[in-house]
Amino acid sequence: PDVSGWGHVGKVAAAAAAAALGDEIPAACNSMNNLNEPRQNWNILPNHRDGEGGGSRWNYALLVPLLGLAAFRWIWSRESQKEIERERSACKNKIQATERKLKLKYEDEIIQNRRSLARCEVEQEKLKTKVQSYHEALSAQSRHLVEERRQLEQERKVLEEKKHTVQYSGAAAALYQDLMEKEGLWETQARALIKTYENSLVNRQNLFCSYFIPRQERLDLERTMLSQAAANPIAQELGMESGLRYIFDHETHCASVQNNDHRKNGRLLWIYISYWEIRAELQKFKKVGKALSVKPVN
Repeated sequence: PDVSGWGHVGKVAAAAAAAALGDEIPAACNSMNNLNEPRQNWNILPNHRDGEGGGSRWNYALLVPLLGLAAFRWIWSRESQKEIERERSACKNKIQATERKLKLKYEDEIIQNRRSLARCEVEQEKLKTKVQSYHEALSAQSRHLVEERRQLEQERKVLEEKKHTVQYSGAAAALYQDLMEKEGLWETQARALIKTYENSLVNRQNLFCSYFIPRQERLDLERTMLSQAAANPIAQELGMESGLRYIFDHETHCASVQNNDHRKNGRLLWIYISYWEIRAELQKFKKVGKALSVKPVN
């Protein structure tokens, strides 16, 4: 068809339609030519512009819808591409904004976690130093108790020798036996007191190692034991109050969680109990020796 008067848009639309359709127009036109019924003005004639054809009504019957379809497709494709680009740009901006937001959020959390980790490390070092100092103090006290026990054993041997000497000295032997019986009663009372405190210490250590019993119950028991030791004359002679305070401050040993024997808890308390027993026996001999040195033997 003659597109000289269609303008630029028409030419572009015609070119697009021709490119999109190819050889479809001649095929469609040929299908319209019915040679069995060659009636006038029904078929498309090729030489209509020379005055020989009579198919003017069919010349643009298919061309105009096809050109319109091609133009719609081209316009729709351009608009769709623009819409896709706009949505892609919006999604990209949204993703970038979300990434920046998450980056700021998690960077702040990472900084906070690092600060918390640094504080925990500092606290761990402090606790480690504190535990080390307790361990050194406990070791020093244990060595001191062992040395004192050794000295007490030596003193007891000396007193045993004196006892044998006195036993064979007549009237002094009778006096010695009387004093031994008297101070033996004191030793029996002292050992009973030590046994009482042993049971209390075992109970206290069980409260210390328990995860379920309130801490206040253990503190009440410790205060009761200290007040009784301060008021008891035998406990004063044995120096039990200072020993109890040291045990309460430094005794932290607990057996395994599956342990059912409460006497397996603690280490320092058993050293002090042995120390008090030896000291009670030593005090008995010291009292006997002191009484023999004061009373004259006839």
